[in-house]
Amino acid sequence: MGKRADRCDCVMDASVFIFGAGYSGRAIARALPDVRQIAGTTRSPAKTGMLAGIDIEPHLYAGDGLGTETAAALRDVTHLIVSIAPGKGGDPALADLSPDGRDKLPSLRWIGYLSTVGVYGDHGGAWVDEMSECRPVSERSRQRLEAEKAWAEFGRTVGVPVAILRLSGIYGPGRNALVNLAKGTAKRIVKQGQVFNRIHVEDIAGATRHLMREMTGGVFNISDDEPSPPQDVVTYAAELMGVEPPPEIPFEEAEMSPMARSFYGERKRISNAKLKAAGYCLRFADYRSGLKAMWDSGEWENER
Repeated sequence: MGKRADRCDCVMDASVFIFGAGYSGRAIARALPDVRQIAGTTRSPAKTGMLAGIDIEPHLYAGDGLGTETAAALRDVTHLIVSIAPGKGGDPALADLSPDGRDKLPSLRWIGYLSTVGVYGDHGGAWVDEMSECRPVSERSRQRLEAEKAWAEFGRTVGVPVAILRLSGIYGPGRNALVNLAKGTAKRIVKQGQVFNRIHVEDIAGATRHLMREMTGGVFNISDDEPSPPQDVVTYAAELMGVEPPPEIPFEEAEMSPMARSFYGERKRISNAKLKAAGYCLRFADYRSGLKAMWDSGEWENER
């Protein structure tokens, strides 16, 4: 892995490896310009050039065994970030690193696992914190909860802290209500009392960097301050763009995929108090500040 230039406020003697250098993984990499080395995986050979172009050493990984080059790179890794979805058989990266994890990661100091607030399931709109009961509804959320437990156990086995980051609905450049309005795909679906929780991708990156720098373990909700009705987000985005919002559609009449409809079966308000108590200050405390910053800067259309 190549040397990275010092371009930030502090130099971290860290070699970072990201399993799953997708949308959130790339944002995390951008938040770590001062680390010693950084690499990440993709399933697609077509994306290796893109990763290399943003100073992430690319590794092809499909969850079916570590290649020779990847295994060699992992021996120098001090900070491991996992951003790939588990399947019915569990987390593929964890399976490939076990059981002799310390032998494969002899330099490891910290693990960050990106999970989802979906593990909490439905709480009827009540506020939820990290001590709240997890009662996942969907199979994908049940798999996430099992993967959380497995990574926490792996951390205990190899003797390093594991930070589990439970992410709310992710938005940012290329993935937001402004883009949906421009494409004509935005909908204002109204269900009485429904709220969703959100987090800007730059705050995922910032929170990861903060927990990584502090070598902090434990479970953290990564969510903004304002759980909000989904139709309100579309309305505000339309105001920014100076266009008419799409008409409201009652939930019962809306055409949605089974997965999209399943999201409306869960209602909770995610507390980020623990993250703030750990010293992280949100860059975008609500969807309005996040959307306005992207609109004002012109950086709302394209993923980075």
